[in-house]
Amino acid sequence: MERSFYQFALAYRGGSKDDDHAVFAEAMFNDLAFPKNEKEFDPLSRYLEEKADPHMRSVIFDELYALYKERF
Repeated sequence: MERSFYQFALAYRGGSKDDDHAVFAEAMFNDLAFPKNEKEFDPLSRYLEEKADPHMRSVIFDELYALYKERF
């Protein structure tokens, strides 16, 4: 079974506050409306653009999504 982006990114939680991936993952975890089952780039990107949370920056999402696609 392929994991969703949310499930993948949760692995970065708990890191240093200086780690952009950890900050993104923590903010994503605390966002109850985050699309937890989504696997595709466009819906996730659209959600983040509309949300405009400073802790979930699109450049960090792009990095994490590239890692996600490499592994899954």
